[in-house]
Amino acid sequence: MAIVVPTLLFLFLFVIMVRMTPAVSQSTEPPEPSCYDWGESSNGTVWVVEGESGWLSCPLFSHPSVYNYTSTQSAGHNLVWYRLTEGQDLEQPITYSSRFTKDRDRLWLQPAATADTGQYICMLRNKTSCSRIAMRLKVLRPDEVASGSHCAVAASTSHLLIPFEKGKELDCPDLQDAAKMADSEPTVTWNFVSPGTSVCQKDPFWNYRRLKGVKLRIDIMMDQFQGLYYCTVHYQRRGKTLSFTRSINVSAVYPPNLPKQPTMIHPAREQVYTVKQDTEVRLVCRGLFPYLESTPEIWWTVDGKKLDKHPEHDRFSETTRLVKWDYGDQTMESELLIQVFRSEDLNKELNCSVRNERGFVTRRAQLEEEVSLPSVELGCGLGVTLVLMLLLFVIYHVFWLELLLLYRSWFGTDERHTDDKEYDVYISYARNSEEEQFVLSTLRSILENELGYSVCIFDRDSLPGGTITDETLSFVARSRRLLVVLSPGYASQGSQALLELKAGIDGMALGGHLRVILIQYKPVRRQGWVRELRRARVALALVRWQGDKSKELTSRFWKRLRVELPVRRVSSSSEEEEKKEVALMRLSSQNSTNSQTGLISNTVKDPQKVLNSAA
Repeated sequence: MAIVVPTLLFLFLFVIMVRMTPAVSQSTEPPEPSCYDWGESSNGTVWVVEGESGWLSCPLFSHPSVYNYTSTQSAGHNLVWYRLTEGQDLEQPITYSSRFTKDRDRLWLQPAATADTGQYICMLRNKTSCSRIAMRLKVLRPDEVASGSHCAVAASTSHLLIPFEKGKELDCPDLQDAAKMADSEPTVTWNFVSPGTSVCQKDPFWNYRRLKGVKLRIDIMMDQFQGLYYCTVHYQRRGKTLSFTRSINVSAVYPPNLPKQPTMIHPAREQVYTVKQDTEVRLVCRGLFPYLESTPEIWWTVDGKKLDKHPEHDRFSETTRLVKWDYGDQTMESELLIQVFRSEDLNKELNCSVRNERGFVTRRAQLEEEVSLPSVELGCGLGVTLVLMLLLFVIYHVFWLELLLLYRSWFGTDERHTDDKEYDVYISYARNSEEEQFVLSTLRSILENELGYSVCIFDRDSLPGGTITDETLSFVARSRRLLVVLSPGYASQGSQALLELKAGIDGMALGGHLRVILIQYKPVRRQGWVRELRRARVALALVRWQGDKSKELTSRFWKRLRVELPVRRVSSSSEEEEKKEVALMRLSSQNSTNSQTGLISNTVKDPQKVLNSAA
């Protein structure tokens, strides 16, 4: 019994060890490697036209120094493709078929369908490492491709520059890739569309363009050869005819035998930039770069340092853009932005430089501080000036008569000192009771008594026995102004008023010092004016009588009339006495003369009227 128990215990432990041995060996196997995800490729979306062949190249092999297809295959790596269609969250491995084919690092779609649009993942893994990267594929319907012509549609376009008078062969892009997958030699057809048109030119082989195998040869480049060249590759694979189309945008450039040194256009040698403190300052530099295959450069430096290496790079920044493209010659512009310009920036050396492989030009920007004007003071001064001008305009518009009269009283010349006229005013009016009352009681009274003018009225101042025509002409000739009181019945042919009017107009026409003034006592239609008035109206002053509104001496009528009358100041008492004595002497002389000739009756006119007339 003592022997049996140890034996059973040994067997029990042996069974347990045997069962645990596989688990231990399994736990010692290396763990599954974690897959490094590179995210989505930066190469952008791959475009393929529906019905054409297309392919995806795994971006992991775009850097041979990291991943090389041959070395990865020898290291036991396996390339697996997955697909994530639009609207789904789960990646599915791609099942290869006659339409989906894997060739080295590429996944071919022969042909592509609209449903193939989505995200594709290529995974490279072995037992110890794993990497993956995603890319996007977009399959376009032919009507979605903006080809601008009826030639063909192309998912991608390449660019080719050909110098004038030079030749070049056009290779259809990706032709060699199709040749590797084809069962026979591929063929190529070419079409051409000139710029600005949609006319498709089939087989553009004329003049200096000819087909050389599957290539299109341009012997001598000319301006009319610029445009889009479409090449369609046709090939056979597994009994199916497949194709794809590419386009080449051909542009002409200036030939290389022209001068290729860069030129500084702006700033000019003597140009000065005007800047202002505490503001944002923008300095523009512009250069012309003749066509070269190398990339031109334009940049700013501050105190000999580029902006990214300057200690104050947060205040200095530049923006570069292409302004003009002329057959390969580029005009480029670089704008230097200085935030919060300071006074010490005037002492900094700001240089703009242009360079290509043929030359280098640099020029310093000359700065000049803007003179600050006192904006507040200037604005206030300008505002006050405008207010004063507006105020003066209003005052002149409202009180221009008063201002004119004031000016005449200060600076006007008294015509009595410059001529030998006897009367200031001769009044001509229609001989009826209403107008005669207006002339004698209103016009005469105010002109003589209030304003100090000497007034001549023929019916009052003429002497009996004389000839009416001669005396009328004499009175008008001896007067400085002729006042014509207009009314509907003013004048008729052969009347006294018409004679006075003709004498006044003739006096004006002969260049004398007589002026005719029209006083519109009552409205008169233009058709009712006599012929003399209609002819001379443009040159005559017209003052309108407005009834009770014009009776006051301060009314507009009297002010307007005083402007047309001679300048007259209030005379002193000695001058008044002298005038009266002169008038009395003139009256006595006239009476004695008339008594000798017997042309006057015993009735003598009132001397007071004569004195008033002289005054």
